[in-house]
Amino acid sequence: MPAPHLVAVLIRDGVLPMELGLVHQLFGSARATDGTPLYTVRTCATRPGPVRTDADFPVYAPHGPEILAEARTVLVPASHEQDERLATEPLPADLRAALDTALDTARDAGARLASVCTGAFVLAAYGTLDGRRATTHWLSADRLARAHPRVQVDADVLYVDEGEVLTSAGEAAGIDLCLHLIRRDHGAATAADVARRTVVPPHREGGQAQYIRRPVPEPGTSSTAASRAWALDHLADPLTLADLAAQATMSVRTYTRHFRQETGQTPLRWLTQRRLDRARQYLEETDHTIDHIADTCGFGTDVSLRHHFHAALGTTPRNYRAAFRG
Repeated sequence: MPAPHLVAVLIRDGVLPMELGLVHQLFGSARATDGTPLYTVRTCATRPGPVRTDADFPVYAPHGPEILAEARTVLVPASHEQDERLATEPLPADLRAALDTALDTARDAGARLASVCTGAFVLAAYGTLDGRRATTHWLSADRLARAHPRVQVDADVLYVDEGEVLTSAGEAAGIDLCLHLIRRDHGAATAADVARRTVVPPHREGGQAQYIRRPVPEPGTSSTAASRAWALDHLADPLTLADLAAQATMSVRTYTRHFRQETGQTPLRWLTQRRLDRARQYLEETDHTIDHIADTCGFGTDVSLRHHFHAALGTTPRNYRAAFRG
């Protein structure tokens, strides 16, 4: 059995406790089928010791930057008090020295770098994001783009996966990023198990909008929630936009507007994503044929399933099953 994947979290004064905690909670909850932990999470700073948070209590970093060189994932959470300064000032010398020695070693070993919220300012100031797509909290996106014009800032997404470098939006989007990394490493079933353990939604697509006008409808107003629940029970059926709107007793135009306000996605994009989620589950957990899975998940034919699978995941259903089954 290979050693657990080491995740190193690099924190700084002003760190947000929620972001540090969610990384430990989510990766720490991931288990193999025999219960073996899949990840080890370690907290470090430019020097070991107490680190101020943005709350009224400190946290303790047991490790210095040397742990970064051993990590397969290096994650930088936000420190708003420091990240604001990085828009106009260079990286502090101790932080740059840590990145110079540790992150270069980590990258050479095939590790990946990730940030949560305005932690993207650290990766941008170091030059890691030059020429790449990246995101950060929508309130800070313009500042990041102005300070680092070589970074392709996308303020409209929850997270961006550029392979070896990943960035995510504000605090809660760190949950989506961590689940995405777990899903990338070990498949949808493992990520869904972690989500169940921590009672969070198992999958919000990275391209979903950060800022949703009406995620929780006002009391007494119409909502698309019931129609979404109905759709999940009827994924095998050839659902149309008119079918979904009828379940909510709305016109198609009104339904589409409400749906986007509540989810940040179009109804048909949401429906395709839910069908892909179901297909991934069946590929990982059952012996059903590709044809059967395509039909059961509402894609109709294996050709359609392969098309959508490759467009979303860059692989085929058969190769996905080989990688994640069991």
